[in-house]
Amino acid sequence: MEKTYANLKIVENPIVNQSLCTIRSKHTDTQGVRLAARKLTRILLYEATKNLPQTEEEVETPIASFKAKTINHDITIIISPILRAGLIFTDEAVDILPQATIRHIGMYRDEKTLKPVWYYNKVPMPVDNPEKYYVYITDPMLATGNSLKEAIRLYVQKGIPQKNICGVCMISSPQGINAVFEEFPDITLIVAAVDSHLNERGYIVPGMGDAGDRIYNT
Repeated sequence: MEKTYANLKIVENPIVNQSLCTIRSKHTDTQGVRLAARKLTRILLYEATKNLPQTEEEVETPIASFKAKTINHDITIIISPILRAGLIFTDEAVDILPQATIRHIGMYRDEKTLKPVWYYNKVPMPVDNPEKYYVYITDPMLATGNSLKEAIRLYVQKGIPQKNICGVCMISSPQGINAVFEEFPDITLIVAAVDSHLNERGYIVPGMGDAGDRIYNT
């Protein structure tokens, strides 16, 4: 990847690396891929949500009263998985952020054009005070970037600031990262790995194969 981006965060630690090793191996069965992917998505979501605004509230412990930091209650948090593979993030996201709204987005990739084809959109909604919305779009693989760009566009068109939108992906390609930031330079991308390139079919190399097939045994 020739370009560098201030809003690109590559999360690396031993647990991330171990999880990536597990999901990449063709010898890992579906259960192993799913368990490792869930562990990885939780780490990525912790990193992604560092941008959430905080406030202080009075808390009474068994010992004393004091002011503790917590997530601002006056915001709307949206987790937006791109179906179907993006669903692997959902269970972890609901555990971490039970106050979040889940807005599913359904797209599949045309294998000839590599363009996304819509089949489900749960995003149409009124947006009051869009600056108070924080959106996390989840998709295990950022390959061409076309699906993620379409998803980002849905929220940007509602007036939600780019800086409040975060793409969360396990494995990415340089081409996908460049494509997303060229159109939406102020969003944030959280990824666990940036791989070498895309092959002629638009798959990430070395990647993990088709994430949906590996996670859901299809």
